[in-house]
Amino acid sequence: MFKKYDKSMAILFVLASVGLLIAFIVNRDFFDWAFARHHNQLSWFIRPIFIIPFCFFAFKRSLSGISFTLFCIFTSMFWFPEPSSVNTNVQEFLQYEMDYLTGVWGKVKVLVTLIVPLSLTLLALAFWQRNIWFGFSIMTLIAFEKIGWSFIFAGDSGKSIILPATMGLAVCIFFVYLGISRIKKTTQ
Repeated sequence: MFKKYDKSMAILFVLASVGLLIAFIVNRDFFDWAFARHHNQLSWFIRPIFIIPFCFFAFKRSLSGISFTLFCIFTSMFWFPEPSSVNTNVQEFLQYEMDYLTGVWGKVKVLVTLIVPLSLTLLALAFWQRNIWFGFSIMTLIAFEKIGWSFIFAGDSGKSIILPATMGLAVCIFFVYLGISRIKKTTQ
């Protein structure tokens, strides 16, 4: 049943994501509300975990599953309540991210930012093509890109991303490997 509506559902989630992105860009109140909740580090730890269903849906070749997972990744930054207290490094890092997003967008910033969708596209393609080890390589690259970007652009406050990124990477590799192994066993 889902295969029949896969493309339609994918388009629906892409449009919902684009709508939220536009609201995020044009509505400063929404932007500030979302970032206030993003200070809750639970959102930092849950976001990498969405790579597991992302890879699963790519492996199963489900466009709707991939686009739904991306929608969840995008919205998960504001799923949790605003924290009552925030670590100084977290505050400084998120202030840098907010300044980055609301600042002037030149060619270099656009190119650096395009690394995110390019990396996710490569990750999806790797699992779509059933190339698990290439997928794990891209997954690792994504985690280290985030850490590297954080240190290069946000300085010492970038340390705040190391634990969520590395824990997320380890959990994702373990569960994606486990899941794909089980899928392969059941289809043999």
